[in-house]
Amino acid sequence: MRPESAPDGPGFGELTPKQEAAALALAAGHPLRVAAKQSGAGERTIKTWSATVPAFGRRIAELRAEMTGRALGRLADGMAGAADTLGFLSRKGKSETVRLGAARAVLELGNKLREAVELEARIAALEAGSTKRGVR
Repeated sequence: MRPESAPDGPGFGELTPKQEAAALALAAGHPLRVAAKQSGAGERTIKTWSATVPAFGRRIAELRAEMTGRALGRLADGMAGAADTLGFLSRKGKSETVRLGAARAVLELGNKLREAVELEARIAALEAGSTKRGVR
């Protein structure tokens, strides 16, 4: 799952190709030795970039955010089917234990989702208020 802004994508520009390749490997969770091998740069060089090239750290964060967003989209796509399955099992499960477990899961997960949505709305409202006051 290569991000759109990876080296062969449209967003490449501020970093050298080796820095971009190392950033991509690190963003994907590979250890430093693997990032060094994939990028053709030395481990010490990558450590130096991390400490002295702000764009390198920003790029790792950008790539991670993009990868996380794409993974989240894939998970969200599967959640609808999982919710349907839980709903079905809570109504038509073969045993009382299965129906009870599915019903509990629906209630617990539904409550967690509601809390997350409410928290997100509260944070957005707070951020909007601080932006209006010039705080940020």
